[in-house]
Amino acid sequence: MNLHTVYMAIIPLTMLSIPLVAAPIDTLLNDYSEISTAPFSAERGQQLWMQEFPHTESNTVRSCAACHTNELFREGKHIRTKKIIDPLAPSVNSTRLTDVKKVKKWLKRNCKWTLGRECTAQEKGDFITFIQAK
Repeated sequence: MNLHTVYMAIIPLTMLSIPLVAAPIDTLLNDYSEISTAPFSAERGQQLWMQEFPHTESNTVRSCAACHTNELFREGKHIRTKKIIDPLAPSVNSTRLTDVKKVKKWLKRNCKWTLGRECTAQEKGDFITFIQAK
């Protein structure tokens, strides 16, 4: 048996180990993209991440970076509760963006806290794309 024949036998077997189903977060992004107005952008997500939103009832401004920092590979701290927040960057925290239910929960909660409203599907997709890139 020559080397070419061996490779041709091995390659299809290795293909079996490649997942044929999209990762859950990719499925979520696909859901958001169906109702979004533009392709998702890590740059737009970063801009939104750094943007400050005024809160008239508390006479403060909030941003995602205020609690999570602008360096997603570092720990953050909630500005009100002082609770430590694990890094968001999947490159240093392998549990990030792996549980769709948690991603939806925290996007809803944090958008309401920071922006004063729920995020749009476009904003959620941009946030996830920004975080994925880290």
